[in-house]
Amino acid sequence: MNQDAFLPVAAGKSSFDLIDPARFFTTLALPPDAVVLDLACGPGHYALELARRLPRGRVHALDLWPEGLRQLRTAAAAAGFDRIQAAVADAGRGLPLKSASIDLCLAATVVHDLVVSGAAQTALAEIARVLKPDGIFAAVEFEKVASEPGPPPRIRLAPADLEALAGGHGFHRRRLEPVGDHLYLMLFDHD
Repeated sequence: MNQDAFLPVAAGKSSFDLIDPARFFTTLALPPDAVVLDLACGPGHYALELARRLPRGRVHALDLWPEGLRQLRTAAAAAGFDRIQAAVADAGRGLPLKSASIDLCLAATVVHDLVVSGAAQTALAEIARVLKPDGIFAAVEFEKVASEPGPPPRIRLAPADLEALAGGHGFHRRRLEPVGDHLYLMLFDHD
């Protein structure tokens, strides 16, 4: 069986090298013991940096792509990060995490793919379920303009689109911050 036939749409791609890390992590302002979910983590660029910055925290790194998770596990072991738990999961079918167990859920350039695949509603409901009452949903998305790299403009989410989509699951925009050329970070609180 050809394993490439089962690759997620953006397997192997990461927006991490396109963001301003200082601005991104300053905006997140996470405490050192935060429990974070990196949803659709790919090879784990965000997860690894989160582990570096959260000396007493934990990172749950979930993705559909087994090869990316293998790469993440290898890099985490090499860096001595035993606080990263990487697992295969499909957000459109549910998340293998306890309710109210996550301080922050990061979805970096993934919500538009969830919309295209028809999994956005289930994934957002699951994000709301796993977040603690004071938890934050953080989404990085490409601005809805033609630019490279990134997905075609027709599937990108303008901030108003993302806010409307998340609002249907009880999320309220806390902050909108540009974090790179044609990339923005939107933070949400939840009811």
